[in-house]
Parts: sequence; structure tokens; C-alpha cells
Amino acid sequence: MQVGEYRPEDRGLLVAMYRSFDPDQRAQGIPPLHPLRLADWLEVLTEEGVNVVARCEGRVVGHAVLVPDRAGSHELAIFVHQDYQGAGIGNRLLQALLELGRARGVRHVWLTVEPWNGRAQALYRRAGFERSAADPWEEVWELELGGFRVSGPPGGTPDSGASPERSPGGW
Repeated sequence: MQVGEYRPEDRGLLVAMYRSFDPDQRAQGIPPLHPLRLADWLEVLTEEGVNVVARCEGRVVGHAVLVPDRAGSHELAIFVHQDYQGAGIGNRLLQALLELGRARGVRHVWLTVEPWNGRAQALYRRAGFERSAADPWEEVWELELGGFRVSGPPGGTPDSGASPERSPGGW
């Protein structure tokens, strides 16, 4: 398994991953189910965001992205195909994404996660994220990229995103 920066030639494999994504694994309405909405969503993510993918046996099996928001921060979203969850891919995607984001000048990262998604929360906590707000349906976690870490045993595989406009969940 390799984790690296998204390349335009990964597009077809990325679409295939999301088309076979279990609808029960979706969080906060993403990834979109309809093929046209999925195509539009991926276009925004890959054109505007910092993206990494996990590749295994000729397939894309994971995707993580930092999408700039209007306040100068970046929203994080991470997805691992259900057939590959529990193997530490989320941890590797997150580490690679934060390293690439920092190299590209990203300083502040935030995300939302459902309160019952303990595996995702553990992954984010290990990476240095801290919960900054919560309600019964979602929690906001934030990280300053001055000195991040991703450590510990291979983590879970979150399936989170968010819902502000022009964000991974804004579809």
C-alpha cells in the first residue's frame, strides 16, 4: 500500500472507490451518492484542496483532503474504503496529508466528526487535534500545524466530513 499526493491520473480510480463506497459508511451526507453530485464534489476537492490518496493493488482505497475555507483555514475530510478499514490506512493518510499541507503553507486545520465516531476521534486525538465545540450531532476539532504528530498504533478509519459551503460536506 502506498500513500501519496493525488495525481490527475488517479481520478478514475478515485471515482471508482467512491462509487463502491458503502452508503452506511457515509457521514454527514458525504460522499454524495448521485454520480453527478459525486463528480461535482470531487472536482471541487481535487481542484481547490490539498489531496492524498492510498493506493493498493491498482486501486485507490483511501482519500484525504484539506479544503480551504473563507477564513483562511482548511477543513479536513478523510475516507477509507470499507474493505480496507482497520489496517492503519487512515493514520497514514492523515500523516501524509498534514505533512503535505504544512509544506503548502496550511497553518490551521479543522474538521467535524459525529460524536459517536470514536475511531475517528481517537485518530484525530493522536494527531494532536483538540475538540473545540460540540452539539448532539457533531463535534468540531482543530489543529495548528506548527508542530503536529501522528503516533501510536495504526488507527481507525474515520468517515467524517463537514457541512459549511464549499467544504467537503457542503453538497
